[in-house]
Amino acid sequence: MLRTDEILSTIQMLHAEHLDVRTVTLGINVDDCAGPDVGLICRKLRQKLTRFARELVGVCDRVAAKYGVPVTNKRLAISAAEFLLAGHGEGAAVDIAAALDSAAAEAGVDLVGGFTAYCEKGITPASGVLIDALPLVLSRTQRVCASVNLASRKAGINMDAVARMGRIIPAVAAATAERRGFGAAKLCVFANIPQDNPFMAGAVLGPGEPEAVVNVGVSGPGVVASALRRRLELQPHLTLGDLAEEIKITAFRVTRVGELIGREVADGLGVPFGIVDLSLAPTPAVGDSVGDIIRILGVDRIGAPGSTAAVALLTDAVKKGGAFASSSVGGLSGTFIPVSEDAALAQAAAAGHLVLEKLEAMTSVCSVGLDMIAIPGDTPAETIAAIIADEMAIGVINNKTTGARIIPVPGGKAGEKVEFGGLFGSAPIMEVRNAGASAGFVRFGGRIPAPIQSLND
Repeated sequence: MLRTDEILSTIQMLHAEHLDVRTVTLGINVDDCAGPDVGLICRKLRQKLTRFARELVGVCDRVAAKYGVPVTNKRLAISAAEFLLAGHGEGAAVDIAAALDSAAAEAGVDLVGGFTAYCEKGITPASGVLIDALPLVLSRTQRVCASVNLASRKAGINMDAVARMGRIIPAVAAATAERRGFGAAKLCVFANIPQDNPFMAGAVLGPGEPEAVVNVGVSGPGVVASALRRRLELQPHLTLGDLAEEIKITAFRVTRVGELIGREVADGLGVPFGIVDLSLAPTPAVGDSVGDIIRILGVDRIGAPGSTAAVALLTDAVKKGGAFASSSVGGLSGTFIPVSEDAALAQAAAAGHLVLEKLEAMTSVCSVGLDMIAIPGDTPAETIAAIIADEMAIGVINNKTTGARIIPVPGGKAGEKVEFGGLFGSAPIMEVRNAGASAGFVRFGGRIPAPIQSLND
């Protein structure tokens, strides 16, 4: 049971530390909008999204005002768009994306996810149409976000799909060259994609979900950092175990607040409440950084030895605290390390302390993977595919979600700074070492088999 008095006292405690609900995402199943006529599909999409989402922003604002906790983003996520594209071509994909963009604008939401394809075992004609249309879709829309699942624990890694995305991602960036390749910031590839993730760019309403559902992402790295600083000021000789306990307690409090907000929004919309995703998702704002937490844990230069262990401690403590706070934890739920969206991580990358290889190691223990990584625009497609393959392998072998959101900046060179603006932030373009050295591996294609399940010591 959620005790409102306890949660209100928690809100008061955390109010000065900029607690927010990072996103309320309304998931909507649109499978019943499929059909042979593209114009009819688009009309049905707009009608259905408008019917479910027209009150979303207003309800979120009323609940936020009631408790004094801002809801930073209001978003939509549809069931995978590839199922609307069966029997259609690239033009239909562009039209459907435009309809989603229009409906999202009418509802007043920030982004709409679910322009998604599942390709872990093979690429169907419909998923192929969706993938090939991504440069047009992401360059011609403002709010549409896309994702492609390339691997899973049970299927292994579809290297044909990985290679194809290695070519598509630079094409998306080139199609938005005037915005430094920003279109690629709205595209994420996954291993083990969650079915209930409220965060973009990977939000999608997966199979088995309700007709409509509210999922909440609570975030709060600034709150965790403040709690750790406060505790260390009082007791400077704590152990890492003591600090993990403080993170766990803070995650518990934040999760309770997020669930209260989510349930009230769901009640206001008349749809079920789904999950709280308690991921620590940073923003470019100073003081809202996962990197700051790593420093507080004693790693002065992010990327130095110990960084991976610090992220592992943080991720585990967040999960434990959140799981105790709610029986409805889902999504990604852990720690995000998006370079451009985290001021401290961006600084570490610019200083050369945090390199691509160390980031990859850190993703083995966090939630998302290589997130918002700017790389030189002339990086070979096969190298991009190989980076993706490495990230997919981490997810498949460890039976966890991993993703890659890579931005090859057109004309950009390693060491230069790229600005994306807003919550997408800014970052240095990171050096990609040994570019071109993995081409033969990628060209073999086929599928990397799923790992053995019975011998997992």
